[in-house]
Amino acid sequence: MRTVHIVLNAHLDPVWLWPWTAGVDECLNTCYTMCNTLDRHRDIIFTRGEAWVYEQVRRHDPALFKRIVRHIHAGRWSVVGGWWIQPDCNLPGAEGLNQQIALGREWFQKHLLFFPRIGYNVDSFGHSAALPDLMAAHGQHSYVFMRPMAHETVLPARVFRWRGRPGGSVVNTFRIAHGYCTVNPPTLAHVEGALEGLPPGVTHTMCFMGVGDHGGGPNEQIIQWVRDHRDAIPGARLEFSSPERFFKALAPELSHLPVVTGELQMHAIGCYTNHRPVKLGVRRAENLLAQARLALATAPRGERRAAAPVMDEAWRMLCFNSFHDTLGGSCTPGAARAADDQLAGVRATAEALLSETFRRQAHALPADERQRMVLANYTTEKFSDFLEHEPWLEWTHWQPDWCLLDERNRLVPHQVIEPETLMPDTMRLLFPLAIEPGAFRTLRIARNPTGKPAAAKGADPAFTLALNPDGSGALQPAAGPACPLPELRLIEDKSDTWSHNLDRFAGPQLDRAHWSQPVQVEAGPLRHTWRIDGRIGESRLCADWRRYAGQDFYELRLRVNWHEHHRLLRLSWTPGAAIGSRDDGISGGGLVRASDGRELPLRDRSLLLLGDHLRAGLVAPEVFAISGNPAGVHLTLLRSCPFAHHDPKILPEKLEHYAWQDQGEHTFTLRYFPAGKVTAKELDRHALLLQQRPLIADLTRGMPGRPFKDQPDWPR
Repeated sequence: MRTVHIVLNAHLDPVWLWPWTAGVDECLNTCYTMCNTLDRHRDIIFTRGEAWVYEQVRRHDPALFKRIVRHIHAGRWSVVGGWWIQPDCNLPGAEGLNQQIALGREWFQKHLLFFPRIGYNVDSFGHSAALPDLMAAHGQHSYVFMRPMAHETVLPARVFRWRGRPGGSVVNTFRIAHGYCTVNPPTLAHVEGALEGLPPGVTHTMCFMGVGDHGGGPNEQIIQWVRDHRDAIPGARLEFSSPERFFKALAPELSHLPVVTGELQMHAIGCYTNHRPVKLGVRRAENLLAQARLALATAPRGERRAAAPVMDEAWRMLCFNSFHDTLGGSCTPGAARAADDQLAGVRATAEALLSETFRRQAHALPADERQRMVLANYTTEKFSDFLEHEPWLEWTHWQPDWCLLDERNRLVPHQVIEPETLMPDTMRLLFPLAIEPGAFRTLRIARNPTGKPAAAKGADPAFTLALNPDGSGALQPAAGPACPLPELRLIEDKSDTWSHNLDRFAGPQLDRAHWSQPVQVEAGPLRHTWRIDGRIGESRLCADWRRYAGQDFYELRLRVNWHEHHRLLRLSWTPGAAIGSRDDGISGGGLVRASDGRELPLRDRSLLLLGDHLRAGLVAPEVFAISGNPAGVHLTLLRSCPFAHHDPKILPEKLEHYAWQDQGEHTFTLRYFPAGKVTAKELDRHALLLQQRPLIADLTRGMPGRPFKDQPDWPR
């Protein structure tokens, strides 16, 4: 006899086709309804996850929260998940996913005195290979998901043991059949789906019922239907139950479960290529909060204590906006604008905490008669890269005999480059710097005591950009092999917002980039830059290709003014040899993937494994999806679709009045490593260098006085 554990639940998206405020209303409505339903039916159990939901009830309706607690203590209300929200499980970084669980764990232990041991992300669009180790580290032994479904990814069984990497932690995992809710009245076919795909020797499964997505839960008809059909399937019995009871009953049968290793992908490839602002917002907020945490670790205890609740609230807001329909770009335009605003607030909070902590220390340094730049590295890795900064020089141009001196009065190489503005008498400096983790450095502005410029270390940054009429070309250094030039292509894409039922974007190419002749805009000792302007479709392009002294990578700063509909912008690179496989960045590390054309989520970088033990690589922390084949690797930069368009709705011919995603100005910074011996560790280092830059403060404390414009005896 097999047991079908009927899990009565109310799937509740706090943000989707409604704003987050409507999500709060539905939290309160659903929880109130379910408390009343449990009071009427003594034999049923209700299942609910996410700390955010319980926190809304606790804040808005304390009496209702007490009712929920009583049902929990009576074993009638099952708490699962334990995370702050059901997030997107691919794009957040290691610290973001860890905080998602840690904040949920803290909340449940504080308010309910326990932490659920069952992870629960039934609606997320894919599941990173980082999750099993992360859940195990927090004491979670089981996991429930639904996507990808059986038609999207073949798995050996409905219930299995999942590990992200060979030798990693294992969590017992269940994939829901058909759906986590019953929008229509339940049927025997819905229940029978839960019995399909069970491993031999396994006699327990789960079937989920309840009205959703906008809350609801089991109604009277669903409850009565289960009672009426308790024994309607030969050899099986339906029981009101919960995931907790299911996994407890499964325990004696765990030896029958197959082991699945790797990531669980992929449901909605469109959700990793649309609404770029929210993805950038989450990623930048994660990096700022990570730096703020390390900065505060060096602050006095009182400052740390005062900052702790501010940091926690910022992380809670960031975790909330990592919700899968928010970070996945599949909500309404209004909900997306609210998310952008909230994430801007998180970044502003993190930046303020970081700035205050840094400047308290920087401005406490001893006085100096020279103007200084004080820099701090609040990361876990040594910073060694090139920095840009615009020190304020009282409307004075940087003079040829000026220099930068380090703490030991040694010359630091520098190059004067374009400032950000078109104001007269403004300037910007480029200079190399190395700073140990947690350390400070000081550079002073002075007259060059030697009369000779500081020598740049390493190979000459000179290179040429050769551009062919078809958009192909090469980057040729002064010595050594050329690097093939990546190519921009405009691809037709008429899929819906999620790109349902696709595992790759295979539409026809509509256009390629049409470039002007390259113009060299920088030719200094530290950096050479070639600029090309162009267009593709109805969009404008500007690409700056850069090479730095002593470095073997090429940096691309690409600006796109995007005005396309139902199209995507793809950046394709042929590294010069066939790609056997890729080691793509994921949360907290990398994962080897076949370069088989599938579109997959990307975190920060990709190492391309070529023949003859050669490797090429790219660092792209502002890009979120990758695909490729043996001939080349493809980054999806932008994709234009309407907000929240879901098949099978047929769109009218003209939608100019509606909001299209990602229109307007976008900037990308990428680093390309030609075929050689580059490693995944080196690519990860460069991804960190680009995302967590040192802080810089301009100090004039100790100077005898501020100079006039072009004062001849300044600096000393």
